[in-house]
Amino acid sequence: MKLQGIRVLDLSLFLPGPHFSMMMADHGADVVALEPPYAEPVRAVGLKQNGHSVWFRNVYRGKKSINLDLKSATGKADFLKLCETADVVIEAFRPGVMQRLGLDYDVVKAVNPGIVYCSISAYGQTGSKALKPAHDLSIQADSGAIFINEGQDGKPAMPGMPVADMAGSLMAFAGVLMALLKKQQTGIGDYLDISMQDSLIAWYPNIMGPPFVEDRSPVVKQERSWGGAAFYQIYATADQQHLTLGGSEVKFAENLLRALERSDLIDLCKQNPGEVQQPVKDFLAMTFAAKPMVYWQAFLANVDVCWSPVRSLNEAIRDPHLKQRDMLLQDDQGSYHLGIPIKYRNEPGQVKFALPEFGQHTHEVLQQWSTDKG
Repeated sequence: MKLQGIRVLDLSLFLPGPHFSMMMADHGADVVALEPPYAEPVRAVGLKQNGHSVWFRNVYRGKKSINLDLKSATGKADFLKLCETADVVIEAFRPGVMQRLGLDYDVVKAVNPGIVYCSISAYGQTGSKALKPAHDLSIQADSGAIFINEGQDGKPAMPGMPVADMAGSLMAFAGVLMALLKKQQTGIGDYLDISMQDSLIAWYPNIMGPPFVEDRSPVVKQERSWGGAAFYQIYATADQQHLTLGGSEVKFAENLLRALERSDLIDLCKQNPGEVQQPVKDFLAMTFAAKPMVYWQAFLANVDVCWSPVRSLNEAIRDPHLKQRDMLLQDDQGSYHLGIPIKYRNEPGQVKFALPEFGQHTHEVLQQWSTDKG
């Protein structure tokens, strides 16, 4: 596998760090989670199945667990001993914590110049908000993501996905892999300062027209991605289900409107999103509301248009297509796992279903990592 032989020491908790280090484990890395004395909190969060929470299972599979007291002299010495043969260190404490412990990048680099040391934090290691505590919701609110997540009542709505966590995880993953690639060439590692806010903001290219060009925030419901386009919209059916049109290219508008015998509305779909497309939205809303979902599933099957029913999470995750893509897996105990999204042909990843008990591998890892990698 791609990361075979790479050693990762992960001190992070909750979602961004554990998720991306799990992806490294899926592709062959030897990942050791250094859990705090009270253990990883998500071990106890949410529903459990066969003794483990679903959250824990889906970010800790294939890892080893150790427990060191980093405030003690022995714990610090053991940590630095592990760093001597590690390739990657991940931490997600508030900026300054690792320095106060005497285990920051400069200290670790002194024992291993090739270390790739990744710090994930809410706002980054620098700037006026560096020490401000925040989780995903606060980052989304502070970065404008909640503002654009406007409900039909015009008020900000709770987000459905932890996109700041997700963006931070993916940026950290990409950054670590780039640093490892450079290390192969030079033998020298690097330090990564990953801000969840930076990572989220970096995903904004398609929504920055009004702020950058006109120095204003968007009128959310008039923008292409949030309801301003008739063919990028949610519509109710007669049986109180919902479907989406998810492609605002003119060709899709032409295909559907001709099938619905309303070619006269096509020109409006060539205009910019906003009020000008309201007649199209009104027509589509009235049309879809006149028939049940089963009718539209049959009708739209013969039309080349981007559309999908709005399905419940439970229904969606059990779609046969996801099983065919190995994105819904079961272990020998019948517990469910999310699959590996990065699919290589030559060296595919492998889900290792084993889950570590708290501190289970402390002695083993201290002994094994004290020797050179072979």
